[in-house]
Parts: sequence; C-alpha cells; structure tokens
Amino acid sequence: MLRALSGAVAAGLVVMAILVVGAQYLGNQRAFPGPGTVSVVAHIAAAVTAILAQHFSDHRRRGSSALASTAVLVIAGGLLWTQWWS
Repeated sequence: MLRALSGAVAAGLVVMAILVVGAQYLGNQRAFPGPGTVSVVAHIAAAVTAILAQHFSDHRRRGSSALASTAVLVIAGGLLWTQWWS
C-alpha cells in the first residue's frame, strides 16, 4: 500500500512540474512574472528524484522498498513546504 501511495505522489510531482514549467513559459511569452527559475528547477529536481526513488522502490523488497517510498513522500513534503506554503 505504501508503494501505491508513493507512486501516486511521484506522478503528482511530475504533473506539478509540468504545470510550473508551463506557467513559467506562458509568463515569459506574455511578459508576466511566472513562478521563477528557482521554483521551476526545484519542481523538476523533485520530480526526477521522486521518480528515481519510486523506481527503486518498485524493484526492491521489504525495508529498502519502504525506505524509498518514504523518501518519495519526504521529497513531496519538502517541495510543498518550500515552494507552495512558504
């Protein structure tokens, strides 16, 4: 169950990264301030890291799988805390 939850969270991070990149692109095209370079880089880095951790989790068993799934949740929490709630 933990792997399924972390998989959904990792997919959500990818969707968020795509949306933030799109918002930055539209902001640049319309001379409107977008999310900013730091936010775009943070979202892309978090999405890539979460996908790698989820891949590791999906291909391992027991403790290492649970640790990698927990890492995905921590990455998502860190991204939300630093980029959305602060």
